[in-house]
Amino acid sequence: MSKGFYIITGTSRGIGESLAMMLLEKEHHVFGISRGMSDILSRYKNYSHYNYDLSDTANIGQLLKGILEQLKIEETVMICLINNAAMLEPLKSIENCEPEEISKSLDINLIAPIVLSSCFIKLTDHLKVRRKIVNITSGAGVHPLEDMSMYCTAKAGLNMFTRCVGVEQAGNENPIEIIAVDPGMVETEMQKTARGKSSDAFAMANFFKEAFTNGDLQSPEALAVDLDRIIANEYETGKLINHDNR
Repeated sequence: MSKGFYIITGTSRGIGESLAMMLLEKEHHVFGISRGMSDILSRYKNYSHYNYDLSDTANIGQLLKGILEQLKIEETVMICLINNAAMLEPLKSIENCEPEEISKSLDINLIAPIVLSSCFIKLTDHLKVRRKIVNITSGAGVHPLEDMSMYCTAKAGLNMFTRCVGVEQAGNENPIEIIAVDPGMVETEMQKTARGKSSDAFAMANFFKEAFTNGDLQSPEALAVDLDRIIANEYETGKLINHDNR
């Protein structure tokens, strides 16, 4: 089986950890970027961890350059960047958000994926292998949600960014595949944070609590199966898709 090289952000837990583990079990190489280390992933010899705070957007290019320099291009048919890391907060009306909270939310949820994608395209443009970028988006990028203006705005921006890069790449001789995937509702720490808020402090708290109570959340492990299929499939570059698209 041909091996792939995967660069995944947010691998300390949740979706990123589950997807990385599935890929590692298939003997692919995974480079994880997150502030925390996953004890599960650290057991795999084909996993490399980079402890990094993605709100430090100025040095992302140097980080990615160092990772790509380790790739053995002759051993792979695909290099894939998966922009998964995200933060849900601030969960409050915009007039109650501090400038620092606004800046950090946009840096992690939007600016970091854009910078990573830009550097990834530039640094791999000369390679004659399949290259793919998967941006993990959200239904919040389409539907406005009360007290979630920063998260919704960032995901909407990520969707448009994906579509724009798709247009830019479509006419290239060696175009990169870029897609945005809406994973649906997944049982993650972000979900726990949202439903842990009081309805007085966060208008959408009851919505998240009901989704959990009603069993509407899928597990990160189940989603990883869909993401693995989506990564393997070929789509029109710039396409926005749902995790359960067949």
